[in-house]
Amino acid sequence: MPKGTNQKLKLYYLAQILSKRTDNEHFLTMPEIIEALLEYDITADRKSIYDDIEVLRGLGMDIIMEKEGKKYYYYVASKQFEIAELMLLIDAIQFSKFITAKKSNELIKKLSTLASDYEAVRLKRHVVVQGRVKAMNEGIYYVINDIYNAMSDNKKILFRYLQWNLKKELVPRKDELYEVSPWALTWDDENYYLIAYDDIAGKIKHYRVDKMKSITLSDEKRQGKETYEKLDLAAYSKMNFGMFGGAEEMVTLKFKNELVGVMIDRFGADISIKASSDEGWSETRVPVAISDQFFGWVFALSGNVKISAPEKIVEKFKEEIAANLELYGVSG
Repeated sequence: MPKGTNQKLKLYYLAQILSKRTDNEHFLTMPEIIEALLEYDITADRKSIYDDIEVLRGLGMDIIMEKEGKKYYYYVASKQFEIAELMLLIDAIQFSKFITAKKSNELIKKLSTLASDYEAVRLKRHVVVQGRVKAMNEGIYYVINDIYNAMSDNKKILFRYLQWNLKKELVPRKDELYEVSPWALTWDDENYYLIAYDDIAGKIKHYRVDKMKSITLSDEKRQGKETYEKLDLAAYSKMNFGMFGGAEEMVTLKFKNELVGVMIDRFGADISIKASSDEGWSETRVPVAISDQFFGWVFALSGNVKISAPEKIVEKFKEEIAANLELYGVSG
């Protein structure tokens, strides 16, 4: 290819070179810029590059020129996203259970293209997706898109709602389709939830988005607008979505088989599950943050979950129960 045939793309490639190869700590001299343009088969003299830099500045690029000795150095000082902002977004992706590991890596890779090559290396070191509990539903983005379309068109939706079985398979919770009026999507406890109105039950309900499948828009208009508008979403989230915090311990939990989905939702699909000596019960050993919230979670499951080991945690739970009984004037 003859030199200079890509001249029409010179401004574009100059912007790419400055964005990807410079930042607040890395700079390019004019000879280095000219050499970089040659990689794209573009020849340029200093004056034309000076003019192009002014054009890019006029378009909003924060290109700085600094002199050190006899040399001039060029770099992009501020960009669409600062490195700290990109790290913040990457953290949000990494800690989001509703985003699958595969999609997490894809999104982080796309975000990294917004940084310089040097910053991208820092971002890569910042990424720790493996080992976190993540959703397994790769179609979640289509689900989210369908929900937004339904809300935009003021339509109800029909869908399959899934649950875990003892084989760690996601299967429909019931044979018939769910039909609700979608009003909002909220992110809480590292998961994404649909907030919807169930007109049969006459109340607001929430659904894990990564467990929704085969969404179709109904011909019926949404219902429950007044109920939703009266809803305090922050208070609703606080009441319905719990978070644990405290010292971590390996705990053996014994649970009724129908609660396998609750266990997988809380601790991930890679937990080990084995049958208990008691019929209709299973066991799992998981790392748990020992806290009042954890004990409250066990207590709220109404005798369907039991802490069976270690003994010190069992005793601590008994003490918590006794303390609560005493609070209400009941002796242990």
